[in-house]
Amino acid sequence: MVSKVMILVALVGAVCGEHAFSSQHIHKYDGHHEPVHHGHHHDYYTHPKFDFEYKVSDPHTGDHKSQHESRDGDDVKGYYSLHQPDGSIRHVDYHGDHHSGLVSCNFNSSVKLY
Repeated sequence: MVSKVMILVALVGAVCGEHAFSSQHIHKYDGHHEPVHHGHHHDYYTHPKFDFEYKVSDPHTGDHKSQHESRDGDDVKGYYSLHQPDGSIRHVDYHGDHHSGLVSCNFNSSVKLY
């Protein structure tokens, strides 16, 4: 019985089937490729300045870290700290500018928290 129903469904699908078609329309434009200018061109320059900070303290996973960074023009200053797997705390202070590049000072505390 099931095979008869399957054959009937396949036969109806074959008889009623149509070719696939697409509803997309493609328009070809062979015009001139010139940039469109409206008025005067303004080259905007915004002085880069930001201040960013975050902190994570998760006692369940033991993930403790923080970071702070600020920028004013080419001068970038910041620090981050994190708890190492051995229990010590790693601190990194850094600053950078156009002349000296990135300068960082790294140190680890020997205080064990566990």
